Amino acid sequence: MMKNLLGYIAVLILSVSTYGQTGPKIEFKEETINYGEVVKGVDDGVRVFEFTNTGDAPLIITNVKSSCGCTVPTKPTEPIMPGKSDKIEVKYNMNPGPISKTITVESNAINKPNGVIPLRIKGTVVIKEVVSPLQKKKTFPNS
Repeated sequence: MMKNLLGYIAVLILSVSTYGQTGPKIEFKEETINYGEVVKGVDDGVRVFEFTNTGDAPLIITNVKSSCGCTVPTKPTEPIMPGKSDKIEVKYNMNPGPISKTITVESNAINKPNGVIPLRIKGTVVIKEVVSPLQKKKTFPNS
């Protein structure tokens, strides 16, 4: 009889503690940014991931890291209060070719597994061909 009572109390405590989960929650406007086709030397490679703390406790971004050295993320240094927004800025070095990188955000958010959020950037960097005005135009017969 006592074992059953203790079992019921344990179940009750667990269900109440999971029901009223409170803490910081992070919601990004978008978790993938598509650069599209961008021109090296014209586009600076900087993009911004905006987010809001939709929870009821301060949100702390503990770390932001990139999948390679070609992408440099910048994180907020102060806690983000409930209802407030902030941003993570990402600068890609604009190497020509396809862009497919992941930026891993580590936080104390309770609405993401272990507080980790993968952000992605994608697109293509092209080099614009520069034609010198000093070059002679090719001429074709009958033109």
